[in-house]
Amino acid sequence: MKIILTREVSNLGSPGDIVEVKNGYARNYLLPQGHAIAWTKGAEKQVVTIKRAQEAREIRSLDHANEIKASLAAVQVRLIARAGTGGRLFGSVTPAEIVEAVKKAGGPAVDRRRLEIANPIKALGTHLVSVKLHPEVTATFKLEVNSAK
Repeated sequence: MKIILTREVSNLGSPGDIVEVKNGYARNYLLPQGHAIAWTKGAEKQVVTIKRAQEAREIRSLDHANEIKASLAAVQVRLIARAGTGGRLFGSVTPAEIVEAVKKAGGPAVDRRRLEIANPIKALGTHLVSVKLHPEVTATFKLEVNSAK
């Protein structure tokens, strides 16, 4: 099924891209969640104007993404979580909690959907968290998870 993406979908494309996906993936996930619209000839004509506007904004946002990357590197992010014996957390650290910790540390506003965590954070210690700010810019910062005493 041919669809037009309205949001960035990892491993698929960015807004305005016309992609071919399996019918079930489009019908059951992408379309209901608002990540895409069904492809038509009329919609394809609108995509050209959307892409031009997006490319004009992207050039400016690349510099902005590099500024945010620099400010994230300068911030020390600490998070307090409940932990049991042996340093295991009760549950895991969520992206929303990480975004809140970045704000409290004085860092820039980050979208929780752009966070990339390799493995779930379920233990105390220092963990690396990546943020995809731009298709060409990915910022990485250290998250220190401490126990609530």
